[in-house]
Amino acid sequence: MLPDLSFLDALAHAAAAETLPRFRAAVTVDNKHLEGFDPVTEADRAAERAIRALIKAEYPDHGIFGEEYGTEGGDRDLVWVIDPIDGTRAFIAGLPSWGTLIGLYERGRAVMGMMDQPFTGERYLAGPSGSFLRHAGKTVELRTRKGVAIEDAVLMTTSPFLYASDVAAPYRALESRVRLARYGFDCYAFAMLAAGHIDICVESGLKPYDIAGLISPIEQAGGVVSDWQGGRPEQGGNILAAATPELHAAALDILNSGR
Repeated sequence: MLPDLSFLDALAHAAAAETLPRFRAAVTVDNKHLEGFDPVTEADRAAERAIRALIKAEYPDHGIFGEEYGTEGGDRDLVWVIDPIDGTRAFIAGLPSWGTLIGLYERGRAVMGMMDQPFTGERYLAGPSGSFLRHAGKTVELRTRKGVAIEDAVLMTTSPFLYASDVAAPYRALESRVRLARYGFDCYAFAMLAAGHIDICVESGLKPYDIAGLISPIEQAGGVVSDWQGGRPEQGGNILAAATPELHAAALDILNSGR
């Protein structure tokens, strides 16, 4: 039996207790890579430790896969996938576009998920009962925007400079077809799609923990999330999310038309 959404709330509170005191404060930033820059802070590590501890206490038979501390029980039917701070670059820059991502996979498929932004007080979460935003003491159901053609769509990606050469041209082809393209905001952009404010999110080279918490909020709100071949997105890779099946199909066709 799946947990109810109140357990996602509890996980969000546990993570926020570690991230918020360190946000816009002096933090030590380490680099995971010998080349390039992949930052991690004690806020990332402390938040994941708090999330793991709560899962182990409440659901010791569940597996866990986290960005900072790896996998435990990854072969179990129910596995939590954790990104304690998605958008660490935004976090260290003092920008409130980062979020805590937590997804629950049942036999490899996302069945629950959450993006929590504790600084703004926004929590986007979903399960079999639907997709919801908790904010300012209220809970509202989320629905993606309907009836938008590709030419009228608003698209977001973290940065066009992150695309490798083999996927840069397909991305540019898609961007050239939409009405408005904006950059940045990491996981927050996907939350805006679930909430009906934008229409398409495109990313390349995502890890499972970069997308796990976002799949259910978008799907339960009426959107579609896949890789660039139209397959399931749970393992990451090049990811396309769209507000409707029709818009998703149109964007997928453009991404693959020249490949």
